[in-house]
Amino acid sequence: MSEISTKPYLLRAIYEWCTDNGFTPYLAVKVDAATTVPMEFVKKGEIVLNISFGATSGLKMDNEAIQFHARFGGVSREIYVPVQNVLAIYGNENGQGMAFEVTSTASENGAGQPTDSPLSSVPSPSKPAPVGLSSVPVTASDSAPTGVPASAPGPDDNNDPPKKGGRPTLTRIK
Repeated sequence: MSEISTKPYLLRAIYEWCTDNGFTPYLAVKVDAATTVPMEFVKKGEIVLNISFGATSGLKMDNEAIQFHARFGGVSREIYVPVQNVLAIYGNENGQGMAFEVTSTASENGAGQPTDSPLSSVPSPSKPAPVGLSSVPVTASDSAPTGVPASAPGPDDNNDPPKKGGRPTLTRIK
C-alpha cells in the first residue's frame, strides 16, 4: 500500500484554522486540464479562489480533490481542483497559511501519486526555497480589485501589523 500525501490533511487543517479565527480562506491553484474552473478568471495559468462557507456551496475536501459550487458573475459554477494542483491556502485578511511546491500537476501525472511537498518543510541546501507565490500579483501592471493597492510591502519591509484591506502576502515561518 502506498503512502498517502500529507497535503490534503494540511489543506483541511489550514481551512479549519482560518474559519475558526474568522479569516476568509483562499486557495491558489495551478490550472491545467484536470481542473474545472472558470477560465475567464485564470491569469498566467493560475487562479485564486475564495473557499469560505459564504462563497461556496457543497464544499468537499478529500484526499484527491477539492470540489464545490461557487458564483462567478452571478452564475453558479462547479469547481473541481485536484489536491496536486493547489499552490497555497491562506487567510485573506493576514496572508498566513501554507504554500506548496507543485512540481507536476494532476493532468501531467494522469491523476497519479502526488509529487509535491510543502514549502514549510526544511528546504534542501542545494536549492533555495521560493520567496512568494506567482499567483498573488505584486506589480502595478497586474489588475487589483477596486480599492486595493496593486502591491503591498513584503513581509520583511517593516514590523508594523498588517493593514486591513491590503493585499495578503504569504510568509514562511521557520
